[in-house]
Amino acid sequence: MYNEIKTQIPQEVKSDLKSSWEAYLIDLDGTLYHGNRIIPGAELLINTMKDRGIPYLFVTNNSSRTQEDVAKHLEDMGIPAHERDVCTSAVAAAEYVAELMPGCKVAPIGEHGLLEALKAAGLKLDLDNPDFVIQGIDRTFTYEKLTQATRWITGGARYVLTNPDLLLPSHDGLMPGAGTISAAIVAATGVKPIVIGKPSGILMKHAIDRLGLRHDQAAVIGDNMLTDITAGIHAGCGTILTLTGVTTEDNLNYFMTSSGVKPDVICKDLTEILDLVCGSK
Repeated sequence: MYNEIKTQIPQEVKSDLKSSWEAYLIDLDGTLYHGNRIIPGAELLINTMKDRGIPYLFVTNNSSRTQEDVAKHLEDMGIPAHERDVCTSAVAAAEYVAELMPGCKVAPIGEHGLLEALKAAGLKLDLDNPDFVIQGIDRTFTYEKLTQATRWITGGARYVLTNPDLLLPSHDGLMPGAGTISAAIVAATGVKPIVIGKPSGILMKHAIDRLGLRHDQAAVIGDNMLTDITAGIHAGCGTILTLTGVTTEDNLNYFMTSSGVKPDVICKDLTEILDLVCGSK
């Protein structure tokens, strides 16, 4: 099926999987939209899931935006969303650290979304002697911040990375992501971070816990084999690949080889996702 994929899913496979997954963790960029452009079928998919009471959460590696910001971005494109429907790597990182050490001191390297998440989790900002350095995307990152991070971490602070994305798309081309900043910090300190976002399963587990389900009751829907699908497998979830973004019919075999994983189901577009998720419910 996978080596000679034509993006057609056998009906018997669809029926089996529909009965086993009760909720869905949905990627955003490349799955529901490209930048500010909605992918055909996204609005219908989410409205249908909402109308039929099928549980879902939007799960994103983006640490720069708050959950409210992400929901507004979706709403502006016509996709119904509320901040309670959104899981970001920043919130997952903040709650992960708060569970390890409630009320601890943290030094953030990041933007508005990360700072708000840390405050909401009851963590104390401390740039002198932090217990944790929590790093995400930071488009004002400087040599001075690299120096600070190096001293904090070599001084004993634990290092948490919201997401390992090396590159991010923007309206005028690619730009370095949180993973690129992390590469500099790791080179300086020799310390590898605890990674929260995809392809780590921690973000997915955070989302599943919010839904109150077992991992095998949820499936991840995403376009990226290296992040979405790998994270779903790491978290013990089902996996549904959509060929609407990073992964296409042309490069599918390459990404399955390079990632070393296979999705449970492959759909060519969101119309097939809709049929899979909602067709018999």
